[in-house]
Amino acid sequence: MYYSLRCLQNRKLEIKLKMKEVKHIEIRKDMKLNDFLKELENSMGGRKIQEAIEIYKEMHNDKDCKIFFGLAGAMVPGGMKKIIVDLFDNGYIDVFVTTGANLTHDLIESLGQKHYIGTDKINDEELNKKGIDRIYNVFMKNEVYGKLEDFFNKNFDKLKDKKTVKEFLWELGKLSSKDSILNTCYRKKIPIFCPALSDSGIGLMVWNNLMKKKECKVLMFEDLKEILDIAWTSKKTGVVYIGGGVPKNYIQQAMQFSKGASYGIQVTMDRIETGGSSGAELKEGISWGKLDKNARFVDIRLDATIVLPLLYAGLLEK
Repeated sequence: MYYSLRCLQNRKLEIKLKMKEVKHIEIRKDMKLNDFLKELENSMGGRKIQEAIEIYKEMHNDKDCKIFFGLAGAMVPGGMKKIIVDLFDNGYIDVFVTTGANLTHDLIESLGQKHYIGTDKINDEELNKKGIDRIYNVFMKNEVYGKLEDFFNKNFDKLKDKKTVKEFLWELGKLSSKDSILNTCYRKKIPIFCPALSDSGIGLMVWNNLMKKKECKVLMFEDLKEILDIAWTSKKTGVVYIGGGVPKNYIQQAMQFSKGASYGIQVTMDRIETGGSSGAELKEGISWGKLDKNARFVDIRLDATIVLPLLYAGLLEK
């Protein structure tokens, strides 16, 4: 009797959950990318990437939805710049929030400087002697900061009278190469916010000019007003967080002035137990009114430099 009852309960659970058998991943020679992504549905982490592709696709097709995109971490040194630019070009980002570090590295490449494939298995003291900076397993010549300083000394008068950080960054984009994040935001008039701009190489260059008794009229809090206005007036919102940090929290607080995001995608390596924003699950935002209770969302705890290319590739295939 007990066995029969358990079988009945398990059968009801199976029907309720619409259980689908796990089929073991098969990698075939010359298989197409879409077929590979389809196979990922059978893996624990890969299934979440497929879910993110579907959510992003729905968010993009929802004409009432403004997509807020937060980018943290060393994504430009990590080789992600072209993907971000392509996301802009194909309408997958409406509002962009990032770190000063990513914009600094973007500007460095715009000035003709490079990042190089390196290794973390190396003597950092020797790298220092050779004038090479290490970003995990990526190298950059320290001399790039000399080029950056020359650029700001030459162009500071064009930047100093801008009223907001967004306008400052658009002007910086106007002076940057067309393959850059900064220039793409400028050309497409995509609102670009960097609430911690002073925490970067760009910030140091501005400070360097201020020490020469030059004025800078950029007002940080005017940007906050603008992003809150965008959230407040949007019919619907969606959020994509690549990494956490300041970009995520800046968007999250703006979501409190919306109806709560209808869509959410988060890619992070941070843990939830610290209570910090970077590791917090998206569903935690429901308690704050940052995420709608009926939202479609997914949390992915994998390396963003692996997930982001797969995510964008999946969007292109579909």
